[in-house]
Amino acid sequence: MLDQPVSKSKCQLPLTVTGLAFSAGGARLIDGLDLVLTDHDTTVVMGPNGAGKSLLVRLLHGLIEPQSGSIAWNGEPCGPATRQRQAMVFQKPVLLRRSVAANVDFVLKLKGGSNRERLNRLLAQANLLDKAAQPARALSGGEQQRLALARALASDPEVLFLDEPTASLDPTSTQLIETVIAEASARGVKVILVTHDAGQARRLANEMVFIHNGAVVEHSSADTFFKQPASKAARDYLAGKLVI
Repeated sequence: MLDQPVSKSKCQLPLTVTGLAFSAGGARLIDGLDLVLTDHDTTVVMGPNGAGKSLLVRLLHGLIEPQSGSIAWNGEPCGPATRQRQAMVFQKPVLLRRSVAANVDFVLKLKGGSNRERLNRLLAQANLLDKAAQPARALSGGEQQRLALARALASDPEVLFLDEPTASLDPTSTQLIETVIAEASARGVKVILVTHDAGQARRLANEMVFIHNGAVVEHSSADTFFKQPASKAARDYLAGKLVI
């Protein structure tokens, strides 16, 4: 049994990004980026290494302050109240030195919704119910990532950011994580997923955002992007060529 659908009436969309810029070490990493996301679906962010994908989602989530430009969630600037209605899963999971169950229950208690039924449901969804009493940091890499995802969903987010959540994982773990992501999206959670895996993007994406040199060069439906990419950078990327 899955969690109840997220109420779209309270969702933070649309997301409106205008003139976003960020530099570090003398390099312009995000360069006047504009983006508008309106639909309750899965948006996949792709681009070559160093394009600014991971930095972008950290900026959108409010973990890093932009140096110029603006980010607005349903007309509101990104702040603590906004972040409390979002969750993020990183490429390398950061887990508490507690049991598997205690990691998820910690978030449920913070949200005032701790109960055994919901805890077990989240663990079962991540295929971790049989490991509930084990130390979280003793899990395999794929299991740790599934736990991080279950913990993120325990906060009942309206927006879920995922930064390369299956990088270096085996196919079985990848499939399990993709299933949880798809189920969350079907419940109305807005998913924003960074991945370098074109196959994963084809499986999960409703729309694609392709970034090159810190700017959005394509934003279209997944079907359009994979059938008729409009930019040379995207065509080369999908063909497996180096994109500089």
